[in-house]
Amino acid sequence: MSVPGIVQSTLDGEEIAARVSLGSDDELFITPTRTIVYRADGLLSDESADEFPHDADRLTISEGRRKTKFVLEYPLDGERTFTVPGGKTDDVLHPVLAGVLNGNGITDPGETVVKTYRFSELTLIITSDRLVKHIGSAVWDGDYEEYHFGDVTNLDFEDGSVATQIVLTANGRPQRIKAPNEQANDLRERLKRALFDYHDVGSLAELNEAVGDDDESSASSEGAVDFGGGVDPLDADPPEPDDRDVTGEPATGTREAGATESLAGGRRDETATADSGSTTTRADRSESQPASSTSRAATPTADHDHASNRDGTTDVAEAETGSVFEAAEATPSSPDDAGAATAEADRAVVAETDPELLERVESLEEAVDRQSEIIERQQQTIEQLIAELRQGR
Repeated sequence: MSVPGIVQSTLDGEEIAARVSLGSDDELFITPTRTIVYRADGLLSDESADEFPHDADRLTISEGRRKTKFVLEYPLDGERTFTVPGGKTDDVLHPVLAGVLNGNGITDPGETVVKTYRFSELTLIITSDRLVKHIGSAVWDGDYEEYHFGDVTNLDFEDGSVATQIVLTANGRPQRIKAPNEQANDLRERLKRALFDYHDVGSLAELNEAVGDDDESSASSEGAVDFGGGVDPLDADPPEPDDRDVTGEPATGTREAGATESLAGGRRDETATADSGSTTTRADRSESQPASSTSRAATPTADHDHASNRDGTTDVAEAETGSVFEAAEATPSSPDDAGAATAEADRAVVAETDPELLERVESLEEAVDRQSEIIERQQQTIEQLIAELRQGR
């Protein structure tokens, strides 16, 4: 792929280590000393190539819903920023961060950056020679920590339900790093592979055997503190107390009997109340019986009137249904066919009555077609403008 001329003129003989497409013709070029952001000619800006040196003291990214802003802080020039589409954040961060580590002398010449991980405010960078860790809102600054693979004496992993702990022992001190389980497997395999390649081993057991410190076990056994036997340990089976020390409790049988009597008395009272209530209800029903029979006596006449009304309603419904079907048969089956037929009829009438009016209608149709073409071109321009805005311009 060819390099734009404006970028070629700013390279000054440097080789391009990596390039990332930002959408459309925009690209990002990485050299050993700087990052070049190329913007093609568009609606919002002319063709340009902005340079960002890698000797920054701090690198921060701010992610939005559609765009991500990269902020590099320099001791003299202050902050400089560039934006990329949100979907290109990880693709851009990895080479830019590798260039910043190289520009600040953290990585050695020939050392490659394998992978970059971000877990909330934790950033882990695996290179071919070391593990770099940074905690904070920035992706990298002077508060970073690094663990060179030559100083590693043990590597272990502790699986959890939510996160996995990486236990990396370097310079005799264990370092625990938590990683979410979604990315822990990838981190585990890349870190193991980098360590295996550095120490020229083929498995985790061989690695721990090759880099393990044999003096650790002996030092831990010799350094153990003996507290002696001056203090007797607590007895796990203390003697049982005497009978006179046990406090008495009221008899269980007495409480149960009292509770049974109270429950029985309560049930008898409830039964008596229910019986009296049912007697009153039966008396009320017997008193209201004559009124019910009277209402039944008046029912035949009402039923006859209701039947006659129902028959009349049925006739009306049948008449209305028939009129609806007749109207449906009279109407056209398709609205489009009806509209086309009406338009043809109108046009025939116009042609017969006034040819000049027909000519005006044709000129109006041509004007509408031209306006439609203009609207389509405007729509394409708006879509291009949206695309450039999403590219971070």
